[in-house]
Amino acid sequence: MDATTSGTGTIQFCNIPEQPITATLVTSPRSSFVRQVRHCAGDWVPGEFPLAANPSIVLHVLTACNLDPQDLAKLEVTCSFFRQPANFAPDYDLSIAELAASDMCQQRAIFKIMTDEQKEDLKQRCGGSWKLVLRYLLAGEACYRREKSQAIAGPGHSIAVTSSGAAYSFGSNSSGQLGHGPTPGGLTADEYRPRLIRSLQGIRIIQATSGAGRSMLISDTGKVYAFGKDSFGEAEYGVQGSRIVNTPQLVESLKDIFVVQAAIGNFFTAVLSREGRVYTFSWGSDGILGHQTEPNDVQPRPLLGALENIPVVQIAAGYCYLLALACQPSGMSVYSVGCGLGGKLGHGSRTDEKFPRLIEQFQTLNLQPMVVAAGAWHAAVVGKDGRVCTWGWGRYGCLGHGNEDSESVPKVVEALSNVKAIHVATGDYTTFVVSDSGDVYSFGCGESSSLGHNNGADGQGNRHTNILRPELVTSLRQVKERVVQISLTNSIFWNAHTFALTESNKLYAFGAGDKGQLGVKLGENQIERGNPEPVDVDLSR
Repeated sequence: MDATTSGTGTIQFCNIPEQPITATLVTSPRSSFVRQVRHCAGDWVPGEFPLAANPSIVLHVLTACNLDPQDLAKLEVTCSFFRQPANFAPDYDLSIAELAASDMCQQRAIFKIMTDEQKEDLKQRCGGSWKLVLRYLLAGEACYRREKSQAIAGPGHSIAVTSSGAAYSFGSNSSGQLGHGPTPGGLTADEYRPRLIRSLQGIRIIQATSGAGRSMLISDTGKVYAFGKDSFGEAEYGVQGSRIVNTPQLVESLKDIFVVQAAIGNFFTAVLSREGRVYTFSWGSDGILGHQTEPNDVQPRPLLGALENIPVVQIAAGYCYLLALACQPSGMSVYSVGCGLGGKLGHGSRTDEKFPRLIEQFQTLNLQPMVVAAGAWHAAVVGKDGRVCTWGWGRYGCLGHGNEDSESVPKVVEALSNVKAIHVATGDYTTFVVSDSGDVYSFGCGESSSLGHNNGADGQGNRHTNILRPELVTSLRQVKERVVQISLTNSIFWNAHTFALTESNKLYAFGAGDKGQLGVKLGENQIERGNPEPVDVDLSR
């Protein structure tokens, strides 16, 4: 690392003018020797270590030098550069890099509110290093839009969350899954335009998920609110779950768990705690998911097995299986559990797994997973280098390999070799990929116009055609904005619709819209919309 000294005694590292580091330089004639007093570990006194007041400057240095802030390198600097008083007692147990990582952790909203004991527990769970805790927190933020606007394209209904945490819902309300309470006559009327869930005013929502006839919202305090079918945790057609909840209700069984993400499959519900622990509700009569309980036990239980002591940063639920993106000292990894039909667990077989099992293929591919997505019957991962892998049931070309073959281990989508992906979304035999430039590619089942391809001269050309290889969604280029998130229906019971969220918080929708799930009432005899159209909801508020 180079340092330059100006005539005013200002030392700048890696050309960072906004945060100069000032120091008094000791100079002397060559004929005399002046002993410099060093303030090294064990010699200084409180108030003589200015870096402690703003250790994040170390990360600025590392970033400016093109080093990865998530893999903080050991920083060696001379103590004489940091002589100005900071009025802060030094931590003799931390290196400068560890101190910087600890400071950056303190800036994350989810970390600030933890007690000292909880912070220390998280540190030990992550491997005993603040650098690893920082990597864990940053990885979680990169996987899903926590504390940012988002849109969820559920089965027949939709949820939109604004930047300030207000929640809107629209579409089918057959089971009260919109959360607007009872309507006159006790009916559950569908909504054709986004409507604010008023009972949640004063509660900041930071994450949402949906399933067939049900919805779940998570607040910034880790509380979970559920509404719709009262069947969070048992089979879709089980004897339980006949009660309809049409107003968001706090899930009491989760009140002692600080939840940051939820995922709803067809036979189960899973939640992720801020400490990286996965909890599941009963898997139903088809099997037991990682804990020895009865099928009708709907209390959340920790997912046992390989992930008991490994922090998870993201979960993704398919029809009958669960994926978990884990953060380990050696790097990121993916575990799967559940039904292996079609090879969707990624282990090279179609065997069911009742406990989480590491997908080893990513090590073979030398791919560091960063985002994971679980479709109904297939799955996808985006690597740190921008490569996309898919596996599972390849019907309709949803794997993007140019055929309809199934793949029982993750396979790189070669057609995207010239694209650096940052986001992937999967649904019922459909896949979307977002590149770092904001371009969107889709492939798989073209039913309901949910892939966004309208290249025919009449605008109808191939909107229902199945796409076997990734194709650029040119209709989204016409919005003239970078797309940052795609959400699409992940259910075999409903025709699909798709949301595209831009960096300016504009929301566009296309696909099936017969119940109002696009945020607009379609014309007579019209059940879908082929071109992306803006949804009338302000997500920037």
